[in-house]
Amino acid sequence: MKNIKILTIGFALTFIAAGCHSNPRERVVEGKIKKEVISFSPKISGRIAEIYVQEGQTVHAGDTLAVLDIPEVEAKIAQAEGATLAAGAQEQLARNGATPDQLKQLRAKQRGLQDQFNFVQKSYTRAENMFRDSLLSPQNYDEVYAKYLGAKAQLEAVNAELKDVERGTRYEKVAMATGQTSQAKGALQEARIAYKERHIIATNNMEIETISLNKGELATAGYALFTGYIPNSTYFRFTVPESKMAAYQKGMEVKMTVPYNQQKITGKLTSVKQLARYADITTAFPDYDPEDAVYEIKVVPVNNAEAAQLLVNANVALN
Repeated sequence: MKNIKILTIGFALTFIAAGCHSNPRERVVEGKIKKEVISFSPKISGRIAEIYVQEGQTVHAGDTLAVLDIPEVEAKIAQAEGATLAAGAQEQLARNGATPDQLKQLRAKQRGLQDQFNFVQKSYTRAENMFRDSLLSPQNYDEVYAKYLGAKAQLEAVNAELKDVERGTRYEKVAMATGQTSQAKGALQEARIAYKERHIIATNNMEIETISLNKGELATAGYALFTGYIPNSTYFRFTVPESKMAAYQKGMEVKMTVPYNQQKITGKLTSVKQLARYADITTAFPDYDPEDAVYEIKVVPVNNAEAAQLLVNANVALN
């Protein structure tokens, strides 16, 4: 008796399955309403000092969204300004060369050494004659000769120094000082640009959906602080199996219905691309053949104003 009941139930289930398979439920192609997403992030890290916008607000390109507090950059600006001032002074010194007072000092030093050399030279001449006549010991002669050589070397050194100063600073020194000045100015410019980045500016019109941080929190460079949608960028994304793609061609107009408000919209199919992963499918009840390739079709509304107020990620049916 038990076996008979099991067989009866099995036949019944088989009959029901066969009936369902022979009359498959036809489903419309469903997809999602999408908008182009945009986000704004700080270029440098800092603590949020002020936030000037709210979630749901529409901002325009050039609007200030927030201001960061970055005292480290302010310190770098002060350091760069000091380095630029010092480098500029060194460059000016190299270009101007010696001052008139420095020239006077060198010329006075030269005259003093010249007089000293003349005296030592006379002493050396007398010592040389006396040594030749055996009237001066070798030790005394060597001492006079050493003084003569020392005075001569000092005079030659001051003459060379004076000549170098009168000729002006060497080109290499001027070029080196100029390079140091340019380097310091570049560092100052970099610090000032970084300081300007404390203002987070909208580079595009955007409908703000999410503000990730609050006032007083630390915003790191590259972290998406403001995320939202580009206005008038609504489009519709559908996934269609290979077996149904013959009905859809790029450039054709299609009719769509938004279930939650029953709005009818006309759109234009702008792109078709193959999806490599099942997770990308947006149709609510996919019943595709596993061997079928799956494609994404993108439809943009013919009239953007009709789709401007539609909810993002809501369902849409392709008629």
